Amino acid sequence: MSTESLDLMQGTLDVLILRALTEGPRHGYAVARWVRDRTGGTIEIEDAPLYKSLHRLERAGCVTAEWGLSENNRRARYYRLTAAGRRRLKTEESAWRRYAAAVTRVLEPA
Repeated sequence: MSTESLDLMQGTLDVLILRALTEGPRHGYAVARWVRDRTGGTIEIEDAPLYKSLHRLERAGCVTAEWGLSENNRRARYYRLTAAGRRRLKTEESAWRRYAAAVTRVLEPA
């Protein structure tokens, strides 16, 4: 496995996006940049999966979207976390923490 960047495990992208939006509305590129920065470049999200996930989360009522201007004065779609999205993040974050702890226990020497 490369130390440069890792492929996302299935089911990870939605929870990363929801977490990125807890700090306020962001456009897609800002979400991807936030994840890259928070992981020290280990996780980089490609455009197609990012926008598929954002649209899926919007259909599920976890995020809402509205047009605005980016920091470069370009039109961008800004995504905002909803109450349903906060509930889903809380549930998925708890599950991911249990999963990560279990994997860590397996990887540690006996």
